[in-house]
Amino acid sequence: MPERTRASWDDYFMAIAREVASRSTCSRKHVGAVIVRDKMILATGYNGSIRGLSHCDDDGHLMEDGHCVRTVHAEANAIVQAARNGVRLDAGHIYVTASPCFGCFKLIANSGIQKIVFGEFYRDEKIFEFSRALGLELVHHAVPQVAAE
Repeated sequence: MPERTRASWDDYFMAIAREVASRSTCSRKHVGAVIVRDKMILATGYNGSIRGLSHCDDDGHLMEDGHCVRTVHAEANAIVQAARNGVRLDAGHIYVTASPCFGCFKLIANSGIQKIVFGEFYRDEKIFEFSRALGLELVHHAVPQVAAE
């Protein structure tokens, strides 16, 4: 029987974030976020339209300055989900498939989350400077390579 390698916590939560991203309703980019504390999932979010309104996948993109503004970002949706359910985020970690835009970074920082783990880098270099100034841990987590059989 082949030896099984157990996933690290970062690999585990990033895999869940990738699965959450599969619910995205904006075909331009599928992003998922998972907020955890003490290795327990507190909230999830994916990029999609405002609750109750049509989706990009249904009605097309609402473009401004090269960005689709119809969607709420995954990180913001995860924070909103926590708020709607009365879940405290202090000392939490967020796993997100793409690095946060500066607007989402500010929401994450103000929510009390202490660590951001992201998959691909996406657009905004300011997050590195501000995370250092705040002492907010920012970790790039590449997708693990699957060993060839």
